[in-house]
This record gives sequence, structure tokens and C-alpha cells, in this order.
Amino acid sequence: MNDNNLIRVSIIEDDEVTRECLRLLVGGTPGYACVGTYESVERPLQTGFEVVPDVLLLDVHLPGMLGSEAVRLFHDKYPRIHILMLTVYADQAKIFESICNGACGYLLKKTTPARLIEAIREAHDGGAPMTPEIARKVVTLFQQTARPEQLDEDLTPHELRLLRLLAEGCSYQDAADQFRVSINTLRNHIRSIYDKLHVHSKSEAVSKALRYRLIS
Repeated sequence: MNDNNLIRVSIIEDDEVTRECLRLLVGGTPGYACVGTYESVERPLQTGFEVVPDVLLLDVHLPGMLGSEAVRLFHDKYPRIHILMLTVYADQAKIFESICNGACGYLLKKTTPARLIEAIREAHDGGAPMTPEIARKVVTLFQQTARPEQLDEDLTPHELRLLRLLAEGCSYQDAADQFRVSINTLRNHIRSIYDKLHVHSKSEAVSKALRYRLIS
């Protein structure tokens, strides 16, 4: 495969065994390349990445500066990188902090290898992958701060059901399976939702749907 078509991934994880497992998983998956591993955020922030990745897997709890705090620094310095947080516990405060600071997704470390690879692809494609436990906490956070608004164009029941699935952390492939359509057809439905809500990503769509009280 041409290197230009590979999804380049860097990993910041302080546990050596976990870091090596992630490196082997990413590097051993066709279409993906691990272009750097680090045990803390200080080195890539101070001296830069060896190769700037497309997706950064960033552990939340790190020695020195926490990953949840470093998100904004990475986001400001490398705005094109999609940052995917990894954590052992679904800490609501850290979830909120990381997402507000620019993370596009948030996964528990117990996520299966297949789902993790799929999540990297989703993040690379502009999605906001989250494990169900994380997604539920995000929905709760948005519900607590949501304000009723008015929408110009109504979504269909089909589109509302799809939005609920996305809010619950359902992957595009799982949603396509539930609707019994191809992944390309599902993406067309998602684009229609984006157009109606005037958004450009899954996280924006879910956030706006919650503010408008379209889903709960």
C-alpha cells in the first residue's frame, strides 16, 4: 500500500506493556502505521513528533502533565491531528475536560482490538468514537447544560433513530447493520443529518441534537 494511504498513528502511554501492545496492533493492521510511541507528553510537545501522525492515541493519566491537560496544547500546535483519548476509568470530569480541550473521541482501554482499530479509522474520517459507557456520560453532561432551541428543518424518524444510536456510541458499521443498509448508504443518511443541523461532525450533530431536545 502507498504510504500516502496509510493512517499514521502515534501513541502516548506510560505503561510499557500497554504501549507495546498498541504499537503491535496498529503496526500489524493493514492500512495503518505506528509512527511513534512515547511514555509522556513532554517529549513530543517540546521537541515535536518524529513523524506527525494523523491520529494520536493519548492516555489520560500520565506521569508529569496529564493527557487530559495536554490535549489543548497538542490541538493548538497540531490542529490537523485527531486526538483519541484512552483511559481505564470513565472519569466524567476528565471526559468533559478532554473533549472541551479538543479531543475527538474517548475510549476505555478494555475496548477490543477490532473496535480500537475501527475507532482510529472513525477519528481519521472525522467521527467521534466513544465506548458506550463514555457516550452515556457525555449525553448526561450535555443534558445538564442543554438549552431548548428551535430547528428550521425537521429530521425524519429514521434520522432521529440514527442520531440516538450515534449518541449511544454506536459505530457506523453497527448502525448500518441495524438499519440493514450498506456503510455508504448510512454515510448518506449522516450527511443529510449534518446538512439539516448545519454541522460537520458526529460530535457536533449529537451535541446540537441534545441542545434542541431532538434526542434524550
